[in-house]
Amino acid sequence: MYLGRIVETAPTDELFANPRHPYTQALLSAIPCRDRARGADRTILPGDVPSPINPPPGCHLHLRCPHAIERCRVERPALIADGAHATACHRWPELPAVAATPPDVGRSAANRILMHVHWRVNASISRV
Repeated sequence: MYLGRIVETAPTDELFANPRHPYTQALLSAIPCRDRARGADRTILPGDVPSPINPPPGCHLHLRCPHAIERCRVERPALIADGAHATACHRWPELPAVAATPPDVGRSAANRILMHVHWRVNASISRV
């Protein structure tokens, strides 16, 4: 979820093995891991998070997304399911695949991190 919109949903193993949305990819790349070389693979989204009270038009991530095109700026992407995996991104089918979450992280650790990030985002939105 990014700025109150679900951007991707899938069974846990599928989501961690095959993240499609650029925001999901950035979240998963932030999971700490013992392999220092993996740090080079981190996805850092530039810029600041827009105001949740006055979010940008189109895709809410377009101001920070390295793959954004004009369509992203003006048209909100629908959450489209491909089997059990749904993604709200105009460009996900053409984006390069990212490496899966490293196996040494483990699903439970990754879930704890994602829940913490989700809690922090929701807490900051509710304070506004």
